[in-house]
Order: sequence, then structure tokens, then C-alpha cells
Amino acid sequence: MDIRKTKTKQKQTMQEKLNTLRAGVLGSNDGILTVVGVLVSVAAATTDKFTIFIAGLSDLLACAFSMACGEYASVSTQKDTEKSAVARENELLKSNYQAELDAVTKHYVDKGVSKGTSEAIAKDLLEKKPLETVVRVKYDIELGHYLNPWDAAFASLFAAAAGGLLPLMAMTFVPGSVMKWVATILAVALTSALTGFISSKLGNGLVKIAVIRNIVIGLITITIHYGVGKLF
Repeated sequence: MDIRKTKTKQKQTMQEKLNTLRAGVLGSNDGILTVVGVLVSVAAATTDKFTIFIAGLSDLLACAFSMACGEYASVSTQKDTEKSAVARENELLKSNYQAELDAVTKHYVDKGVSKGTSEAIAKDLLEKKPLETVVRVKYDIELGHYLNPWDAAFASLFAAAAGGLLPLMAMTFVPGSVMKWVATILAVALTSALTGFISSKLGNGLVKIAVIRNIVIGLITITIHYGVGKLF
């Protein structure tokens, strides 16, 4: 079977969608923490709004592009690994068909299916869709559905920018020395809570714990960077 003739995917799998969402969540979290860290440090050292804004904006852009590049490199490596695994299995189907048949049989036996039924299922599947069956059973890969590094990169890019934007706006445009700090802290708490909520849903975790954890981390970040700004 020539893997180059595999049809182009028509619809994203759940794994592909979750990978894009994961990149967005990580980007958003990074955007919030890094931007607010710079904002608070600079704002603690100076009251000049333009300086604070430029510092925050520069960090927001740097963070967004850094996260995007990191996601692109990471997912590209994973995609290359998946393609390499598919190519290897394609060769094994030609050179050691019995071993592939045994692997698929074992997969169904491990799921509780009887040995005879597992063998029958494995033979039937390998007659109809050999490569698709083997890569799904051995690597949980859907043939033709590789993770897209560009989707992950753009999700991380825009999420990181969006995550840092609200604290940036609060610190630079809210009037009053006290109110801008209150607004910034609230912006960090709100965006951190939202990120925690989404990440817990994606990972089937505890929403309350994830939200509280993210808010606490955000507040700790503010405290540490405020102290750094006051010291220097």
C-alpha cells in the first residue's frame, strides 16, 4: 500500500482539535504571566504610561511569537515522528506481515476479546485496511490525520496576544494610580480563571482546583515582579 496515495483529510479528528486548543491554552497562560510580569515590574519602577505601555506591548509581541515558534517546532517534530512510524509500518506489512497480524490480534485480546475472535477481526481488518489498522492499533494514529504545526502555532500566537492584552490595557489606560492596579489584578484573575477553566475541561480535571491554582499563580507573579520593580 502506497502511503503517498492516502486521501487528504476532510475533517479534523478530535485529537487534532484538542492539540490546537491545547496550544491556545498554553499560549494564553504564557501571555498572561509574562506580560503582567513585565508590566508590574516596570509600573513599580516608573509611573510613565508610555514606558509602561511600550514595555508591555514589546513583551506581548515577543511572547506571542516565541510561543508560536515553540509550538511549530514541537508539533512539527511530532508530525515527523508520526510519519516515520507510518512509513515503518508500511514496510513491515510487506516484510513481516505475520508480526503485524499478531500485534493486531494481541490488541483485541488485551481488550478482552477471545483469541479466536481476535484473530478473525485482525485478519479481516488487515485484508481491508492493513496500514490504517496497524498504525491505529500500535500508535493510536489516524492515517492521513497528522497534527498540524501551523494550527498549533497560530492558536498559540493569537491566544498569547489575547491573554496579555487585557492586563496591558488595564495597566496603561485605566485612570488613577490605585485603580489601574486594581484593574490589572482583576484582569489577571479573570483571564487566569478562564484559562484554568478551559484547561481543566480539556484534561477532564477538577475545574475549581484549576481555576484557583491559576489565579494564585497569577497573583504570585504580580507580587514577585512588583517586588523586583521596587528593588531596582
